[in-house]
Amino acid sequence: TAVIALSLLENTNVQPLPLLYSQPKKNIANRAVEQLIAQFNFFKATEVKGPYVNPFSFSLLVSDVVSPLPDSYSPQYVEAAWYPWWEKQGFFKPEKSVSEQNPHGIFMMCIPPPNVTGSLHLGHALTNAIQDCLTRWHRMRGETTLWNPGCDHAGIATQVVVEKKLMRERGMSRHDLGRENFIQEVWKWKNEKGDRIYHQLKKLGSSLDWDRACFTMDPKLSYAVQEAFIRMHEEGVIYRSKRLVNWSCTLNSAISDIEVDKRELTGRTLLPVPGYKEKVEFGVLVSFAYKIEGSDEEVVVATTRIETMLGDTAVAVHPADSRYQHLKGKMVLHPFCDRKMPIVFDDFVDMSFGTGAVKITPAHDHNDYEVGVRHNLAFINILDENGLLINVPPPFLGMKRFEARKAVLQALKDRGQFKEIKDNPMVVPVCSRSKDIVEPLLKPQWYVNCTDMGKQAADAVREGRLKIIPDHHLKTWFNWMDNIRDWCISRQLWWGHRIPAYFVTVNDPSVKPGEDVLDTWFSSGIFPFSIFGWPNESEDLNVFYPGTLLETGHDILFFWVARMVMMGLKLTGKLPFKEVYLHAVVRDAHGRKMSKSLGNVIDPLDVITGISLEGLHAQLMDSNLDPLEVEKAKQGQKSDYPNGIPECGTDALRFALCAYTSQGRDINLDVNRILGYRHFCNKLWNAVKFAMKTLGDNFVPSEKFPPIVSDRWILSRLSAAVGLCDAGFKAYDFPAITTAIYNFWLYELCDVYLESVKPVFGKAEEDSASQRQAMVCRQTLYTCLEVGLRLLSPLMPFVTEELYQRLPRRRPQSDPPSISVTSYPDTKEFCWHSEEVDRDMEFVMTVVKTIRSLRADYNLTKTRADCKMTRYLHCIDSATVSLVQKYSLQIQTLSYSQAIIPLTANQPVPEGCAVAIASDRCTVNLMLKVRAGNLLNCAWSL
Repeated sequence: TAVIALSLLENTNVQPLPLLYSQPKKNIANRAVEQLIAQFNFFKATEVKGPYVNPFSFSLLVSDVVSPLPDSYSPQYVEAAWYPWWEKQGFFKPEKSVSEQNPHGIFMMCIPPPNVTGSLHLGHALTNAIQDCLTRWHRMRGETTLWNPGCDHAGIATQVVVEKKLMRERGMSRHDLGRENFIQEVWKWKNEKGDRIYHQLKKLGSSLDWDRACFTMDPKLSYAVQEAFIRMHEEGVIYRSKRLVNWSCTLNSAISDIEVDKRELTGRTLLPVPGYKEKVEFGVLVSFAYKIEGSDEEVVVATTRIETMLGDTAVAVHPADSRYQHLKGKMVLHPFCDRKMPIVFDDFVDMSFGTGAVKITPAHDHNDYEVGVRHNLAFINILDENGLLINVPPPFLGMKRFEARKAVLQALKDRGQFKEIKDNPMVVPVCSRSKDIVEPLLKPQWYVNCTDMGKQAADAVREGRLKIIPDHHLKTWFNWMDNIRDWCISRQLWWGHRIPAYFVTVNDPSVKPGEDVLDTWFSSGIFPFSIFGWPNESEDLNVFYPGTLLETGHDILFFWVARMVMMGLKLTGKLPFKEVYLHAVVRDAHGRKMSKSLGNVIDPLDVITGISLEGLHAQLMDSNLDPLEVEKAKQGQKSDYPNGIPECGTDALRFALCAYTSQGRDINLDVNRILGYRHFCNKLWNAVKFAMKTLGDNFVPSEKFPPIVSDRWILSRLSAAVGLCDAGFKAYDFPAITTAIYNFWLYELCDVYLESVKPVFGKAEEDSASQRQAMVCRQTLYTCLEVGLRLLSPLMPFVTEELYQRLPRRRPQSDPPSISVTSYPDTKEFCWHSEEVDRDMEFVMTVVKTIRSLRADYNLTKTRADCKMTRYLHCIDSATVSLVQKYSLQIQTLSYSQAIIPLTANQPVPEGCAVAIASDRCTVNLMLKVRAGNLLNCAWSL
C-alpha cells in the first residue's frame, strides 16, 4: 500500500490498473486499488489538502474496502471507484448488454449534446438522471442498449469564451489573429478544456458508451452537415433571402430566438450595454408629433426606441378609427430629412393604445416589417453590423445607436415636436451570450423552407407514428408545426460549419468574401443519424437508426426536437425515434427560475460533495455578475443555504430528481430535501449490514424455498413493488417508481419485516423446528435484499453495486459480475403477490399501531420491562381470532408486548385495561394492573 501511495504522489497522470479478475469476490483487492486511485484523483482534482494525501491514509482506504462494510454509509467511499470498473468491463457497450436468455430487441437513445463550453447545472442533472435510469432499466431487461454520448460545438458560446480568453491573456481580438489562426485557438481550447462536462457526466453515473462519443465538428459529422445542406439546397428547400433577423452588434451575427433572453421591465430602468460606459435608459415611452403635409395639423405617435424614427417610412392607423378618416391619402413630413411618408390604414393597429397612430419602421421592427410588405413601403436600414447609424442625415450619421437615442430626443425637443416621456412596462430582448441588446436588422441570410417538413412532422404525431409524452405538450407541438415559419440557419461567426455556398462579385482577388457558418441547431438536427456515419452506409446506422426514444426538456421541443423530426424525415425518410419524453424544468424551492443573479443556480457536484456558504459566495465572485447583483445573490444564498449544502452523494441526488419528476412543467427542488435520500441510503446500508450478519458466512442462497407466514407478506409486498416499478418505467412515471422502492425498503422491509423476524433468528438454535424456520427466513431476507437492490439499481447505481457485491450469489459461476448487467426484476419472475395476505397484514399493522398509540398515551416505553405487558384483543368473530393467533408473534414483536391474547366476543376482558378501537373487527385492551392489583404508574418519559 505504501508503495502504491508513494507512486501516486509522484505520478501526476495516474491511470487505474487493469482488473485482475472478473469474479466479484476474487476482484475485491484489485477493486481496492481502483478505489484508492479514484480517491487520490478526486482529492487531487478538488485540491484537498491534509491527511488524505499520505501513505497511512491510503492504507486505511484499502483496509476499508477489503474489510466488512463500514459502520455508516459514505457517498465518497461508495462512489469513488465503481464507474471506472463499469467502463473498463464494457458494461455500457450495446454488445455487452445482450442477454442470450431473454433478448428483448434494441434500445437506442442519443444524448441531447451539451455545449462544449458547458458545465452541469441541476437541469443537466435531471436530464441525465432520467436518461440513465431508463438506459440502465432497458439494459437490465436484456435489450441491446446504446446511449450515445456527444458534444455540441456551440458556435456562439465557444467563440465568446475563446475571444474573452484571448483578450484577457494576450490583449487581442479575433480580428487581430485572423480567421484561420483564431480557429486554431478554438481547437486548442477545445482539446484542453472541452471534455470537462464529460467528466461531470461520469460523476453522475451516466452509463454512456464513451467509445462512440461524437463532437459535432468531427470530420464524420461535418461531412454529414455539408451533405445535408447540399441536398436540401439542390431541392430548393434551402434558399437565400433578405429579411429581419435577431442581430447582436457585439457578436456581429444573427442569433436564434432561443439565444434571446426576454428581460421584463416594470418601467424606467438603466441597463448596462456592451460598448457603452454609461448605462442606457429603457422602459420609457416617448411621444412626438409628425406634421401633416400642407397643413398645421399634426399626428402624435409613441415609441420605446426613439432612435428608430430615423428609419420611419409611414404612419399607420386603424381603418375603423374615426379620428383619422380625413387623413386618407395624406402624407406626414419627416423632421430631419427630406422624406414624405404616407398615412396607411391597417388592421394591426390597436386603436385603444396611445393616440391610435403608430410609427412604421419596416427595416427595424417585426410587426412593422409585415406592414411594410402589405403596403409596399420603403425599407430603410439605419444600422450597420456594429450598431452605428447609416443612411441618416447629419449629425446622426455614424453615431452609436444609443448615443443617437439621446441626440434624436434632444433634436425633437429643439424643434418643438417632442410631447412627453413616461414609464412603460416592456420586454427588452437581450443576447444571452453577449448581453447586448438585440436589434431587429434587415440582412441577407440562408433559410430553410419548413412548410412541408412541418406538416410531415405534425402528421407523424397526429397519426400516432410519433408519440409525445406527456400529451399536454401536443397543443404546443401542433401550434408550432401548423404555423411554422422558415428557419434562418446562417450565422456570421468564425467557429462552426462553413456554409458550402459562394457568390462572389468582387473582381479584386485580395478581397475575400465573408463566409457564414450554419446555426448550431442545424448540426444538432441531424445528430441522431450523423453520429452513425450518414450519408454513408454502416452497420451502426442500420442497427441503431431510427432510435427508440428522445428524452429532453420541454423548453427545446421546437428548437431541437422538431428539427430532428423534420430533418430525419427529409433526409432519411424515417422518424429519428418512436417516442419523445419531455421532462419538467427545474426551479428553486420557491418556484423561481434558476438565475445566476438570484444566486440559486446550483452545480450538482456541489450537492454531491457538499459546499460551504463561503464556497457558494466564492463562486459568485468568479462570475461576470454586476457587483449589485453579486450582493443580491449572496443574500439569496444565505437565506436558502445558511449552512451551505451538505454532502448528499450522487445516488441521493439522482433519486431525489426522479422522485420530483411528475409529468408537469416545473419542479420546485429544495436542495436540502435531497439530504433525506442520503439518510435513505444509510438505511439501506444498515439493513444490508444487519442482514449479512444474520445470514452468516456460510449462507448459500436457494433457488426455491417454502415461505412461512410472515415471509408470505414481505414477498407479496416485494412482488407488488416489482409490478409498480415495471408499470412506472413503462409509463415514465418516476415518482411511482421511487415511491414503490422507498416504501418497500423503508416501511415494509426495515420497519416491519426485519423487526418481526428478529425473534426467529434469536431462538434459531433452540430446536430443529426453529432452525428450519430461521433457515427459511434467511432465504426470504436474502431474496428481498437481492431483488430490492436490483429494483433500485437504475436509480442508485453506486450504492446498489457496493451492496450487491457483498451478497452471495445463487449461481456463482453464471451470475453476471455486476448488478448493472443483471436482469431487472420481472412480474413473471415473482408471483408471490397475494391480496389476501396483504389484507391480513394490513389488519395486523392496524392493531400494532393502535397498541403503540395506546402505550404512548400512558407513557409506556418499549425499553421498560415492566411495561411489556399482556395485550388482550377483543375480536368480533372466530375468523378474527384465528387471524390474530396466526400473526401473534408479529403483533407481539412489533408492539413490544409480553403476550397477545385474543378474546372472542363473549369472553370478558380483565379489569384494569386501557381500551382503544383498532377496527370494526377488533378492540385493543392494554393491561395496566400489575403486582397484586396495584395500578402501575408509568409516567416516565418516552
